[in-house]
Amino acid sequence: MLVVAVPTDLIPTPLFQRMTPVEWWNWPVAIASAVLVAVLVALPKPTSCRPPTRAGIVGGALAYLAVGCPTCNHLVVLAIGASGALQWFAPLQPILALAGSVVLLAAIVHRLRLLRRDGGLPAYGASSTTR
Repeated sequence: MLVVAVPTDLIPTPLFQRMTPVEWWNWPVAIASAVLVAVLVALPKPTSCRPPTRAGIVGGALAYLAVGCPTCNHLVVLAIGASGALQWFAPLQPILALAGSVVLLAAIVHRLRLLRRDGGLPAYGASSTTR
């Protein structure tokens, strides 16, 4: 949570200055992405996970871009300018938030499927006791 909330100035610090106001949806997106990343990290890594998946990093990066100040993102401002960041990038941020959440959920589902296939998790509804 702090990795996203501090540099995007959702949590005010003297280290960062946000140029645009925090939107109403920034906090829910930051919290949801923190929970999804925590679930993904808490799951054990499957033995058959080759090559390692990068979906968690992509989902977290999308959430970071979604809640960040559009004019504070130097790469966006460099690519399309400050007015472009406000006119083009800012309206895309809710879509980036949704995409980040979908990618993180897909990574969790993928990892759960690999764990179940490898025998690390029981199938849904299966009893853990043997007769």
